[in-house]
Amino acid sequence: MANYKILIKPSAVKELKRLPKKGVQRITATILSLTIEPRPFGCEKLSVQEKYRIRQGNYRIIYAIEDDQIIVNVVKIRHRRDVYK
Repeated sequence: MANYKILIKPSAVKELKRLPKKGVQRITATILSLTIEPRPFGCEKLSVQEKYRIRQGNYRIIYAIEDDQIIVNVVKIRHRRDVYK
């Protein structure tokens, strides 16, 4: 099985920079783990969109998977109360 490539949207990078350092380290580790397994235990497919979400503490990482190109696109990284707005 090939490793997936991670692409992070510029707006998601901005959101990541605003988070506390402790949260950034955990979120970064979670994102990097998506290269090996893009659909890990605990991820959920969003009902309306062709995207997935994974929890990391109080934060949610929203991403899309392109299996044919072996790419994971990280779209949003936000607090759980704001991510679906």
